[in-house]
Amino acid sequence: MTPAEIAPKDRLIVALDLPSVDAAEAMIAKLGDSVSFYKIGYQLAYAGGLPLIGKLADKGKKVFADLKMHDIGNTVTRGVESVARLGATFVTVHAYPQTMKGAVEGRGSASLKILAVTVLTSYNDDDLHAAGYRLSVSELVEARAQQAQVLGVDGLVSSPEEVGALRKIVGHQMSLVTPGIRPAGAASGDQKRIMTPGRAITAGADYLVVGRPVVEAADPKSVADAIHAEIAQALG
Repeated sequence: MTPAEIAPKDRLIVALDLPSVDAAEAMIAKLGDSVSFYKIGYQLAYAGGLPLIGKLADKGKKVFADLKMHDIGNTVTRGVESVARLGATFVTVHAYPQTMKGAVEGRGSASLKILAVTVLTSYNDDDLHAAGYRLSVSELVEARAQQAQVLGVDGLVSSPEEVGALRKIVGHQMSLVTPGIRPAGAASGDQKRIMTPGRAITAGADYLVVGRPVVEAADPKSVADAIHAEIAQALG
């Protein structure tokens, strides 16, 4: 899918980083028709949230299963096969070559799209060096993007700071999904490489993942609507 084919409303992915299925369903009800795309990550998945993927899909919603798989190739392959049966639109794996290769094999002919996480948005160069990497964030992101493209991965997850450079590497052949999105005035929390929604879209992001600024807001729907308006303005 090219950027022009993505419905503007689908570009906002609201992260259901909530402690229970009941809390997630209450948030979904509050957001109503304002949001068409949701992310289910570790917190909700481990609280029994995986069946919610199918329920949302049955209602015409899209779901990003942010499971960040990383294991031996065969284990990742089998895991992705299972996620494909749940009805998810996207699933994440860490951008290690064996992991990505296993994920692509597990997807097979299913409609599920594989997203490779390049470098977590809470990391900066010092964090990478502390973890034993010699490369900078930008160098590692670009290296993993090139590997992902060769292996047939469908998209990349990176901070908005790297989107411009990634777009030059992958063109429009891969989707770019960016967490670390904070509306103007919102707290950055534990994110270190952040950007506003409009700037991220202008930089070349296809999808924006926003969690706490929406789900912790007094009026989540109004925040989501404001982000949609900012996205539309950035798209021109």
